[in-house]
Amino acid sequence: MKSIAAFQNLVTPWSDGLEPTDAELNAIEQEMPLILAERDLLDAQIMTLDRTPTEVDEQRLRRACRRVLAERTALENRAAHLPSSGDAA
Repeated sequence: MKSIAAFQNLVTPWSDGLEPTDAELNAIEQEMPLILAERDLLDAQIMTLDRTPTEVDEQRLRRACRRVLAERTALENRAAHLPSSGDAA
């Protein structure tokens, strides 16, 4: 039996530039409430995949949908109030 070995370097060589920048980390931090709300909505949807949703399930889905919409609105409002760079006066 022959052994198979790679004779080439890694596809993506490791470099110091792979870590997220402070700006990227700040953007993730700003979006975290929306990310968590979308996760909760997905969790509520997954719970109802294999059964008929009960009244509690439907309430959980509606509440999760409202939270996602509220977080999206809040994120857009925060973005609208941030000064944009590069705009001409």
